[in-house]
Formats: sequence, C-alpha cells, structure tokens
Amino acid sequence: MKFQPDLIGSATVSGYGPGWIAVGNERISHSLVLHASGEREDWQCEQFEQLSAEHFARLAQAGPELVVFGSGERLRFPRPEWLRPLVEARIGVETMDTPAACRTYNILAGEGRQVVAAFLVEPTSNGPSNS
Repeated sequence: MKFQPDLIGSATVSGYGPGWIAVGNERISHSLVLHASGEREDWQCEQFEQLSAEHFARLAQAGPELVVFGSGERLRFPRPEWLRPLVEARIGVETMDTPAACRTYNILAGEGRQVVAAFLVEPTSNGPSNS
C-alpha cells in the first residue's frame, strides 16, 4: 500500500556502474551535479585529486538543504577547507561512494527534499562497459 504519490519533478538515477551513471534513459560517463529539480551540469573533474574548494562552492550557490557527495568507486572524504562554503551556508553534506550516493539521492529526491548530488565518475582503464 502506497501512502504518498510519486514526485514527477525529481530526476532519478536509473543505473550505475564503473565509469558511468544513468539519469533516466541517458548514460553519462563524466562527473555530474544533479539537482532534485532535474537540472544537470558537468562537474568538471575526472579524479578525486582534481577536486578543490571551488567545486564545492558551486554546490553551495545552488542553495540546497543537503548535498550528497559521491566520491567515486571508493569512499574518500573531502578536505575540510573544501567544505567551508557549504558549512558557512548551513548546508548539510553527506559523503559516500558514488553507488551509495546514487541510491541515497534517489530516496531524498523522491521524498521531495531540496537535495543536490555531486557524483564523481572516474574513467575506467578500459572505458565504460555496456552492462
């Protein structure tokens, strides 16, 4: 039995794997910022080591209540100075590997939360697979 209607306006992650995530029917093989409103933008980084405070400052400018950061195939925490713009704006941040971030984002967006997800999608050594 369902007690709440589906939220049509939220964008959802429909799949993920090494080197890619899918939003709706589109398979994406680069890092991505995804807003619950459906807005998407490139995140301009291919590896965790390329991240900087500017990447997280862009997330703060969107004004969400929560940012879900997917750190790639394994869990890696951003440096505290990178998160300063989010902390100063009183925006919550959750860090997890990208597959877990995809699942968490879908739950929060489906609940109607003002969430922004930043997914680090690192290239694989042999490119994204088609599975």
